[in-house]
Amino acid sequence: MARTYVKGLEVLRVDEEQAAPEGYTLQKDSMSDPFEYTLSVIEGKWKMKILYALANTDVMRYGELKRALSSITHKMLSMQLKELERDGIVLRREFTQIPPKVEYSLSPKGDDMVEIFREMWIWGHKYQ
Repeated sequence: MARTYVKGLEVLRVDEEQAAPEGYTLQKDSMSDPFEYTLSVIEGKWKMKILYALANTDVMRYGELKRALSSITHKMLSMQLKELERDGIVLRREFTQIPPKVEYSLSPKGDDMVEIFREMWIWGHKYQ
């Protein structure tokens, strides 16, 4: 069985019998890799679009998000928001009133991703 070792962004796979290469550490599972963890949080067609929409406003209601992402289905938007909330990226605030009111915003953890979006925008603008 092969083992995976990491050194910065470098990944090295070696046979189990071999000693760890100098400067490399054993990667226990894919979630211990920061890049893999980041991808697991934002993977999918809609999460980045939801986060981008939230990054451009302080707070959005569910209907506003649905209009901003016109081709997303109700089921998909609900599912993606629940996953982002579970991962601590999005905050959900529910008001007890009639009709029900729910607001979404980026958490501090989600706010830390805004710089990533900015860099992606710059890259896209440069190479578009």
